[in-house]
Amino acid sequence: MGRVVWGYAMDDFDAPTPRFAVVGHPNKGKSSIVATLAADDAVKVSPVPGTTTTSRAFPMTVDGRTLYELVDTPGFQRARAVLGWLKENADSADERPAAVAAFVGAPGHAERFPDEVELLRPLVGDGAAGILYVVDGSVPYGPEYEAEMEILRWTGRPSLALINPIGAADHTEAWRAALGQYFRVVRVFNALTAEFSKRLELLRAFGQMDEAWRAPLDTAVGVLEDDRARRRDDAADAIGGLIVDALTYAETKKLGRDDDAQPHRARLLDAYKGGLRRKERRCREAVEAAYALHAVQRVEPDAEHDGHDAAGVGDLFSQEAWLAFGLRKRDLIWAGAGGGAVAGGAVDIAAHGASLFMGVAIGAVVGGAMGWLGADKLADVKLMHQPLGGKLLKCGPTKNPNFPYVLLGRARHHHAEVAGRTHAQRGALVLDTADAGAMNPLDDVQRKALAAGYKRVSKAGDNAEAQREARFAVVSAVRDVLVDDERRGRA
Repeated sequence: MGRVVWGYAMDDFDAPTPRFAVVGHPNKGKSSIVATLAADDAVKVSPVPGTTTTSRAFPMTVDGRTLYELVDTPGFQRARAVLGWLKENADSADERPAAVAAFVGAPGHAERFPDEVELLRPLVGDGAAGILYVVDGSVPYGPEYEAEMEILRWTGRPSLALINPIGAADHTEAWRAALGQYFRVVRVFNALTAEFSKRLELLRAFGQMDEAWRAPLDTAVGVLEDDRARRRDDAADAIGGLIVDALTYAETKKLGRDDDAQPHRARLLDAYKGGLRRKERRCREAVEAAYALHAVQRVEPDAEHDGHDAAGVGDLFSQEAWLAFGLRKRDLIWAGAGGGAVAGGAVDIAAHGASLFMGVAIGAVVGGAMGWLGADKLADVKLMHQPLGGKLLKCGPTKNPNFPYVLLGRARHHHAEVAGRTHAQRGALVLDTADAGAMNPLDDVQRKALAAGYKRVSKAGDNAEAQREARFAVVSAVRDVLVDDERRGRA
């Protein structure tokens, strides 16, 4: 057996890299297909016809290893004239591929047929690519496309047709009937909305085009699944780290012995909230980077701005955000009651059971009442006297039991939007609080694991080992939530 790397046989990597030229009519979403399947936001995507004027290859690379390559090409402009030339230069079917190669190399054709020459160049010669023919399923089928499809058939290259529904109208069935006469494999694939699983399904379909591509593409699917899991783990690490940092964060201000603390209280609370907002913003940037979204513009509707810190409906401390992303009252009471019951249980043990377990009941009630707190009860501003003179004003860390759930809810919402976004989408990443209702509620097991992790954070103090264990517990619980979100279709 050959050498194995990452659980995959090196023989699979040593096979020729599958190459696919994405071809078709202008403005049918070819570049969007390339951007999505290559996971590359450097691909130029534009609604303006003719944006792509030269063929350019975009490799799909993971950890420096190219899994496959996509070639973005211009659109057909003079297909009927090209087909006419080809028919004049080939007398039988066996001569057709050579006629296509002759057309590409013929003197003067680069000037007379620049788009067709660029389009067909990747389909001839050594290392010729397979064909991904793209059409818009929202426009009616017409006979003008038949010249294009006939030219592609003349190349003799393995081919697959993609129906990319750009608009609202649906002419998919007519396209299927026509494309099926020219292409062995026909798939519907929306480059803007395709889920990760749909992209993998398409790669498996590519393997049906040529037997030589089957093994390397099966390997590519496995590598991409592992890479996806690593990206999700990186996101969980960023989100879990945010929660731990937020639960241990405090702002302080030194005051003189005779300084009045009152004027500084509101400003210190604002600074504390600003610090938490910046932590959340850095987390979001880390999650976007984990999914290779480096140029995305993030927008939170109805947000007001105070310097660099957002405030408003889209803000971490708005009432709307806490209602949308925090635990519901019943679940918060359950979580608070769980913590309170543990403390109350100590009363029963100390009394050798004489309290008839009233301590548990009292603890549950107190814990439940403490649990239903909003952002207005985020953290106290405390004044402490320093041993060497002067005073210290301190805000945080928060003791609000709902705050980590609000952070997590907002982070889950952001992660779902990021993980579900294709690289063909060039509009802003809009994080609307109104979309939070689509999130799956946490189940009891998830809430219990998260609550346990949050409790460990609060108890860790300055113990470095306890801090590492608490962070690991929170990150692990967050990872399980993100895995479940993806399994249930929100990422």
